[in-house]
Amino acid sequence: MASFSASVSHFSRISHTNTSLPHDNKISESQCRPFILSRCSHPLRKGLTLPREKDSPSTKICASFTDFSPNVSVEDKQLQKGETWSVHKFGGTCMGSSQRIKNVADIILDDDSERKLVVVSAMSKVTDMMYDLIHKAQSRDESYISSLDAVLEKHSSTAHDILDGDGLAIFLSQLHQDIRHGELWSAQMLSLAIRKNGTDCKWMDTREVLIVNPTSSNQVDPDYLESERRLEKWYSLNPCKVIIATGFIASTPQNIPTTLKRDGSDFSAAIMGALFRARQVTIWTDVDGVYSADPRKDKLNLQNYVKGFATIDNLALVNVEGTGMAGVPGTASAIFGAVKDVGANVIMISQASSEHSVCFAVPEKEVKAVAEALQSRFRQALDNGRLSQVAVIPNCSILAAVGQKMASTPGVSATLFNALAKANINVRAIAQGCSEYNITVVVKREDCIKALQAVHSRFYLSRTTIAMGIIGPGLIGSTLLDQLRDQASVLKEEFNIDLRVMGILSSKSMLLSDVGIDLARWRELREERGEVTNLEKFVQHVHGNHFIPNTALVDCTADSVIAGHYYDWLRRGIHVVTPNKKANSGPLDQLLLILGLSHTFTLCIQYLRLRALQRQSYTHYFYEATVGAGLPIVSTLRGLLETGDRILQIEGIFSGTLSYIFNNFKDGRAFSEVVAEAKEAGYTEPDPRDDLSGTDVARKVIILARESGLKLELSNIPVESLVPEPLRDCASAQEFMQQLPKFDQVLTKKQEDAENAGEVLRYVGVVDVINKKGVVELRRYKKDHPFAQLSGSDNIIAFTTRRYKDQPLIVRGPGAGAQVTAGGIFSDILRLASYLGAPS
Repeated sequence: MASFSASVSHFSRISHTNTSLPHDNKISESQCRPFILSRCSHPLRKGLTLPREKDSPSTKICASFTDFSPNVSVEDKQLQKGETWSVHKFGGTCMGSSQRIKNVADIILDDDSERKLVVVSAMSKVTDMMYDLIHKAQSRDESYISSLDAVLEKHSSTAHDILDGDGLAIFLSQLHQDIRHGELWSAQMLSLAIRKNGTDCKWMDTREVLIVNPTSSNQVDPDYLESERRLEKWYSLNPCKVIIATGFIASTPQNIPTTLKRDGSDFSAAIMGALFRARQVTIWTDVDGVYSADPRKDKLNLQNYVKGFATIDNLALVNVEGTGMAGVPGTASAIFGAVKDVGANVIMISQASSEHSVCFAVPEKEVKAVAEALQSRFRQALDNGRLSQVAVIPNCSILAAVGQKMASTPGVSATLFNALAKANINVRAIAQGCSEYNITVVVKREDCIKALQAVHSRFYLSRTTIAMGIIGPGLIGSTLLDQLRDQASVLKEEFNIDLRVMGILSSKSMLLSDVGIDLARWRELREERGEVTNLEKFVQHVHGNHFIPNTALVDCTADSVIAGHYYDWLRRGIHVVTPNKKANSGPLDQLLLILGLSHTFTLCIQYLRLRALQRQSYTHYFYEATVGAGLPIVSTLRGLLETGDRILQIEGIFSGTLSYIFNNFKDGRAFSEVVAEAKEAGYTEPDPRDDLSGTDVARKVIILARESGLKLELSNIPVESLVPEPLRDCASAQEFMQQLPKFDQVLTKKQEDAENAGEVLRYVGVVDVINKKGVVELRRYKKDHPFAQLSGSDNIIAFTTRRYKDQPLIVRGPGAGAQVTAGGIFSDILRLASYLGAPS
């Protein structure tokens, strides 16, 4: 808390009674004096009285001084320093109420250390209350009296809660004596509370012990030798095993009270730890658990070699650059001399080994003065071209990883930068000491929280959290949402994966949430709180949550317009998971890139652009479900290629719908009858022509062909349609189904011919890599062929490769249905979580 000495210049024009230190040590009028503001003057102190304004209350400002002379004769009682001492520090919120002060007392009493020193701050809010009181008193605002009453009442009521008898009387008798620093009151209260429990305890006014030399308006340097000497003398007069010390306040070598600046109580504890040679210094705060960073930004348990992360906001980078800097002695000195002259604080420095540039971070409010000073200092060098620029990069934040074992642990830096890269966060500057106790990076201010979350997740194995947006809550999308709901708790508890659905978007409405949608009620919530669909707003909402470093959009539609946005989403650092085939099977024609309208432009060469972007960045694009629903088709193909195998041919039954139809098209059954059965069972699209046309199979063939290295277009694939020519233009699915029996004879004839030859009919897609072509058609297979052994809606895919030439590698399983398709998408989401750091 700021000393009342800040107001001395305001009162210096008031005549006062001269008060001097003993031993003829005089203090001149211009010196800072410790003032005491009180409602009534203490009878043993000489004072000065403020001139009374009209009808103003009678209030006195008094001055008191303490003799800190080192020549005072004291009884020699040796201070035992070392491992027997432990130091604790409790902040203002820990001391914020009577109950919390009782909790602090219990912690101290429960500590089994032989000797304890406890540093305390002022009670919560008291510092701000005192600043307000000072400002009102300085401006002659009579309401400072009521402000003073509020401060006194806060401490009086707290003391009545925790003290009684002599302890309460002692505290209340001192309450009006010195109100410059709330730490004085909180230290006395806590010491009396501990003495109430029968423990020998004394309180220390650290102005009598800690000596510091102010070096600037915001910094002081401890004088450890003088402080140690005064500590030993203080202890000789106050020997005890528990000391309650005031935080934040100290004195100069001239015995003038000063402070360790705002939030200086932690510094007080560190200094005391050094003076007492304490075994440990413990900083306490009133949170549930241990925080390794700003709890408003992230909360995690500490472990491993990195012990914590710190962030500093509102910074700017200054970059001084030029070839004329290399090998020129004194350049850095000149740069930082200019910075020192304007009183700016340099927070981080980074210099390239080439000596062509020096980069450093300063508070944003100081960067203008720094830039002007550097421009002035190096004007000639800039004009002559020896320096190319003095550049300012605003809106920056610092993220620092701190730990004691980092120096002996390989890969710490790699882990840090890998985590930031996977969160799509660009690092603007880096600084690391050779001790590796600290690694500092500069990032955009808007990325600071996301960066903090990303590195915490990576270093502490906390939950890998992904903000997800689900597009298309139809049959597949709604099934996926239900699967996410059912598995959420297992993923959190057993696999440290937190999948939060932040938005659900359909063609007409969308549901958004800042914390994650309750998936048990998403349908009714969409009815209650749904808003009109706006795709860009939806994407921005899901991606704009800075507290979650990873974002994924899951496209469960078959919409080419949605697929056209993938490239932009990936470029923005958004992961994409989808069963939508449109992007990967869209046109490759380069000419469309030049000519194209926006939609055509986005779809053209979409596959190549998406794959190239994924390789160049840490953004992931997963589409396993585009080919085999829940079957591992794409991943199997990639595994073969990545391990050096050569694909010769891929042949398969890729449609669960057509698999079901031809598995049941036997024993004299009509083709139209089997199609109607499949439609009734939900295997077909609402219009069965979408399945019978073969286009869906052709898209899967295109995807596998391109994965195999072929640059084929959909138009390059011959497709045998099972929709009779006259029925392709039917106005409705109902009309189509009514007319289909008229054309049964064609397929019945083919089925009978196959049966007579000991074969079966199967609708297949083939990628002929050797001949660089693909085909979709109805083929016949011997009854002992794997393709003839299928049942239900199973898919089967055979990979013929250089390794698997004589006996193809076969993948078989269910290839249709909402559950298996949603399961395939879910598997891709979990694969993404694994890539982002979730334990596998």
